[in-house]
Amino acid sequence: MSDSAIHSIAGAAGGIVAMTATYPLIFLSTRAAVETKKEQKSTYQAVLDIVKREGVLGLYSGLNSSLLGIAITNGVYYYFYERSRETILRSKSGGKALSTLESMLTGFIAGSATTIISNPVWVVQTSQAVRTMETDPSQPAFNKKLGFLETVQSIIAKDGIGAFWRGIGPALVLVMNPIIQYTAFEQLKNFLIARRTSKLRAAGAAATAVAVLSDLDFFFLGALSKLVATSITYPYIVVKSRLQAGSADALKYKSSLDGLLTILKEEGIEGLYKGIGSKIVQSVLTAAILFAGQRRIFEITK
Repeated sequence: MSDSAIHSIAGAAGGIVAMTATYPLIFLSTRAAVETKKEQKSTYQAVLDIVKREGVLGLYSGLNSSLLGIAITNGVYYYFYERSRETILRSKSGGKALSTLESMLTGFIAGSATTIISNPVWVVQTSQAVRTMETDPSQPAFNKKLGFLETVQSIIAKDGIGAFWRGIGPALVLVMNPIIQYTAFEQLKNFLIARRTSKLRAAGAAATAVAVLSDLDFFFLGALSKLVATSITYPYIVVKSRLQAGSADALKYKSSLDGLLTILKEEGIEGLYKGIGSKIVQSVLTAAILFAGQRRIFEITK
């Protein structure tokens, strides 16, 4: 089995672990991003409201499609990322580290392929997460939670096959998120290895000695790189979530940019950052667990 395939398997497995651990925060940030009312709730109040209305399991609505989505997303991403990375490194003479531009190119290739392949799964997950936002006693069928296949059938019946690529515009723009994340991660990792290697050799180690990073190093590097990426790209996450949910207001957006400007006009700057608190915590924890877990699973599998 090639290293690219092992990275793909490890990325999928690591993503499932990370997603399961942090899913309630994803659920809360998705609902907050889709909500267009001016009402502002704390994360604590939002949790209480959902538990009161839907029970504790309400915080896990859409988990099944999210686990499928993260397995596909990470599996495809790591495969294309590592394959592209290996190709670039083989073409280089001398050094074995990617430059910033090469890291960005690798992230772009992997991110574009992943977005196109996985978008339908995230449309289903978003639809499941927001389905019971507005309860209506006169429509019990609508308020009922739907499974993955039931949600797929519901989307096809209502909007057709094309609905599975709702939000693909901002989703492709959001390819910048993993590009920023993996570029930041790669450069921080290279910096840390170079610095520790210099200290190691200065302390009397062999001239060929190279420092090895620990699981804890990967955990914090993953967290820091994701914090930078999510903070920069969050407004597009709001637009994507609304489009994928099939929100009536969002379907009027002419483009991703028009969506940003419309939200800014109607809801103010805070509208572009609805749910960012839980999203930051979730994405940073997920990335930290993923980077540490993926590396460990890769080594065990290999």
